[in-house]
Amino acid sequence: MSDAYIDFATRMEDAFPEIDSDIVMSLRENNEEYAVTHEKISDIKKQFPVIAKAMEGTGEIHMTAEEHAAFLQYHHLLRKLDDMERMELYFHGHMDAVAYLKRIQAI
Repeated sequence: MSDAYIDFATRMEDAFPEIDSDIVMSLRENNEEYAVTHEKISDIKKQFPVIAKAMEGTGEIHMTAEEHAAFLQYHHLLRKLDDMERMELYFHGHMDAVAYLKRIQAI
């Protein structure tokens, strides 16, 4: 085997950040539910600046009951986006696996 050979798993690990980015961009452009959820997250962050302070800042913060409810909604929506992204990655991986198995004539 050549010194230049890089096994399939390593190549996929190296390519993962780009694959992940492509999937997120595709979801934003082609999945209305994802785009609407993403927009809701942006709106909540704009309406309640304390959320950005809690997520990105340092030091002590205080939240009103309304801000806390918005913070919880924000986290719920983030989990929803994350689930959608993970499901897309899961199916993408299966498509790649089938294509690879066909290429090596295993199926």
